[in-house]
Amino acid sequence: MAKRPANLIYGVDEGPGTGSLLLLGFQHIFILSIAFIFPVVIVDAIGGTPDQAQKLISTAMVATGIATILQGLNNRYIGSGYLCPLLNGPAFLSASLLAGKAGGLSLIFGMTAIGGAFEALFSRIVPRLRALFPAEVTGTIVTMVGIEIIPLAVTRFQGIDRTNTVADPVAVTVGFITLIAMVGFNVWGKGRLRLYSVLIGMAVGYVAASFTGILTAKHLGQLLNTPIFKAPSFGEYGLSFNAALLIPFLVATLSSALKTMGDLTICQKINDAEWKRPDMKSISRGILASAAGNLVSGFTGALGQSVSSSNVGLSIATGATSRRIAYSIGGILIFSAFFPGLASIFVIMPTPVMGASLIFSASFMILAGIQIITSRMIDARKTFVIGISVVFGLSVDLVPGLFKHTHPWIQPFFSSSLSLATVCAIILNLFLRIGISKSAEIELRPGVDSSDKVFTFMEHHGSQWGALKDVVYRAASVINEFLESVSRSGISEEDLKVHVTFDEFNLDVYISYNGLPVRFSEKQPSTTELLQDENPLPALSSFLMSKNTDSIKSSVKGEQCRVHFHFDH
Repeated sequence: MAKRPANLIYGVDEGPGTGSLLLLGFQHIFILSIAFIFPVVIVDAIGGTPDQAQKLISTAMVATGIATILQGLNNRYIGSGYLCPLLNGPAFLSASLLAGKAGGLSLIFGMTAIGGAFEALFSRIVPRLRALFPAEVTGTIVTMVGIEIIPLAVTRFQGIDRTNTVADPVAVTVGFITLIAMVGFNVWGKGRLRLYSVLIGMAVGYVAASFTGILTAKHLGQLLNTPIFKAPSFGEYGLSFNAALLIPFLVATLSSALKTMGDLTICQKINDAEWKRPDMKSISRGILASAAGNLVSGFTGALGQSVSSSNVGLSIATGATSRRIAYSIGGILIFSAFFPGLASIFVIMPTPVMGASLIFSASFMILAGIQIITSRMIDARKTFVIGISVVFGLSVDLVPGLFKHTHPWIQPFFSSSLSLATVCAIILNLFLRIGISKSAEIELRPGVDSSDKVFTFMEHHGSQWGALKDVVYRAASVINEFLESVSRSGISEEDLKVHVTFDEFNLDVYISYNGLPVRFSEKQPSTTELLQDENPLPALSSFLMSKNTDSIKSSVKGEQCRVHFHFDH
């Protein structure tokens, strides 16, 4: 069972009150509303009308709401059980543009549904692909999830959007005011002030934007002139299919699914103080929930869905990770789709306020990825997996247009820093794993070999294996304690043969020697017992070894003794 981190205000299994759920839901939706730009971009690119864009936004709100609720479910069939909202993700942007230009909106929706079906199939095999996603790969993915937000965040922070292509000093001022308010309430605020730090910061940003003229009476008029009630147009444009677009959509879906793995990994980590590795079954159900979201999107008339990294960062920042917030987000989105006036509040969000919110969230995501990477020991192989993947990933944003001539079928892999870094990390991990042995041996002479020899041996192989640092150091300490115990007690004067094996779940140490067996006790010797014992060190040493292992087994065959120290990993 997961151990609740102390910094959380509402953990994944805890339920905020109704009022808090509504406020936290709105706080997340302000972040999600940034994705409303993608339907507009698609419609503009294919020569559509503003009315069509508005319809796509309405159906997207319904599809996103349903997918977010499904993602929050915690059962054996579907849903990761975590607060990990979905939105119209950029992963599907290039493929959707291809489809839109080739066959209009109906082709976009039909191919999105096909992508959802493929994602559902992929979710079933994910638990068997664990070897492809060690900590250096998942940590790199999570880090790049945060880094990918930076270009969008910084440009919005400066007031740059579709209509304004130059940085605006006034917008930057509003952005700074918003960001400072968010950071201030998050760092120095307590309880609800920290919980709603983003919502409060956004409110401050809206006020600053109205005083500086960024938010004008025209925006208010747009809000007031929006119809009170209008039902979304589900399936109005129908579905069509084109086999030539199958590969681009499958690549986009795979990129989205890998991003889902990264986001859900961080959701697991922030909800478990003793997190060690990704729970692939939960991730599998989470990918299936995303697949259901894409199927709903295709049949109702919305763009492809991906999990929102910014919202995961928001949940880290506020300390509210309850899955019930996902239900609140979903409910509010579905309700808002039928009341366009409510949705307009999000649509008119000032650009610098949007940028400040993204910068705030990205900060937490980047650090969370680095923490996953550094939770394991790093050697040259892992350095190259991480470094090369990040370098090529960043090249997408640092050198715009570098990959514009790649074939349209594989373009989605090169469409973002995250997708390219993810592909590189997986391929490099597979290639550089060649030649790594998952076992190692060393011979130690009692009373001669020092502890440095043991620690050097364990650090070297622990780094190659990508083992958790604390597990490797515990194993080294136990081996040293055993070596010293044998030396002090004189039960063997011959070399000890130490054989260490590792897999993702276990680290096992086998020590063989000729001599007398060592007795182990999990009971801590009392001060009186230690003072009365002529030689108290063996009893104390036995207790220390028992305390630092998860299990100990020993056996004797003739004069040969064998001890097995097991460490959960």
